[in-house]
Amino acid sequence: MNVTIFGSGYVGLVTGACLAEVGNQVMCVDVDHEKIDNLNAGVIPIYEPGLDELVARNVDQGRIEFTTDIGKAVSHGLFQMIAVGTPPGEDGSADLQYVLAVAESIGQHMDEYKIIINKSTVPVGTAEQVRDRVNSALKNKNELVDFDVVSNPEFLKEGAALDDFMKPDRIVIGTDNPRTTELLRMLYTPFNRNHDRIIAMDIPSAELTKYAANAMLATKISFMNEMANIAELVGADIEQVRQGIGSDHRIGFQFIYPGCGYGGSCFPKDVQALSRTANAIGYEAKVLNAVEATNYQQKEKLFEKISKFYSGELKGKIIALWGLSFKPRTDDMREAPSRVLLERLIAEGATVRAYDPVAIDAARQLYGSKEGLIYCESSDDALSGANALAIVTEWKNFWSPDFSNLAVQLSDKAIFDGRNLYEPDSLKSFGLKYFAIGRGEQLV
Repeated sequence: MNVTIFGSGYVGLVTGACLAEVGNQVMCVDVDHEKIDNLNAGVIPIYEPGLDELVARNVDQGRIEFTTDIGKAVSHGLFQMIAVGTPPGEDGSADLQYVLAVAESIGQHMDEYKIIINKSTVPVGTAEQVRDRVNSALKNKNELVDFDVVSNPEFLKEGAALDDFMKPDRIVIGTDNPRTTELLRMLYTPFNRNHDRIIAMDIPSAELTKYAANAMLATKISFMNEMANIAELVGADIEQVRQGIGSDHRIGFQFIYPGCGYGGSCFPKDVQALSRTANAIGYEAKVLNAVEATNYQQKEKLFEKISKFYSGELKGKIIALWGLSFKPRTDDMREAPSRVLLERLIAEGATVRAYDPVAIDAARQLYGSKEGLIYCESSDDALSGANALAIVTEWKNFWSPDFSNLAVQLSDKAIFDGRNLYEPDSLKSFGLKYFAIGRGEQLV
């Protein structure tokens, strides 16, 4: 099948590469000429394990191409997928300007039946806005062309996106036309062979499903972080509590790891957007508001612990920082807890020696030559001259460090662990002071 994808960012590129891998002819279109030039030169703009090889293979075999020619792209595909950004507006609601601009472009160039698919995460009612924008563009050129609009949200985890697409838990399709549902079933047949993963529903339900899924996962994280804060105050160990509640199959172990808050391009934005959607229809989403507020406070947790340890005197201190991305296996620093911590430390006069296995370049793009921030080439390099260590991202190469070396390198022998990677008792034997989330010594 011929597929056109508007947007060559995270969702668009992963979707395009995976659809091409199973034999479809994919054309990715973007208004960013530099990005398209780089993609045609084999330069992938994001870090996602395996994506560069997948794209290169399908480019070589002629199944995927990249262009800035919108007319060519619209002519190419029966399926017109919209996979552009929906950043939060000033009030936190989803900004649909890029989605609707694509819809208008499709309407301006289409001259035969198209299936327009919203892959972007969008509020309920967006499909109708897309339909209206396409119809308006057709009316302006005095043409009547049949088309359908579909909601087909993505459920991709950064760091595991290729597996998520190739072996999905579910494929949600929101349509109002049985013909369109069957055509999408055909498109997704290669990913649906083991058992039927397609869940067909009406369009508003599909649009809400994506937001509800992310909001539920964010709620589990914020709930566990709140339990961790309570555990600190009552002298309990949140890791033991986690084992105790996770063994209940109704709760499970996924997304109940306490830490220094969630980040990324999805959870913060989607919780906020869903809350604003509720506000717009006169409903106060109290749980969603609490999830957002709890996460905001949790991102301050490591700074509070470090500041308390030094009695508020951080000027001249050197803090090694392990981890910059919002989670492992990605270079994405959007809404990352590391940003809150390093900015607060530097504002108080500390120097941060930061290391991340893949996100150093992303940090350089964000901060440049920011005073007080030193980019390090390894975890050991970050420890050089440091008073203390802060851990923000649970990369596997941080899981089992040489603790005797840490005790030598860190002049104040203090570790502030935002991901609860280590056992408090074992670190004491090395003479290290260990401050985690919801366990061990209490500073705040």
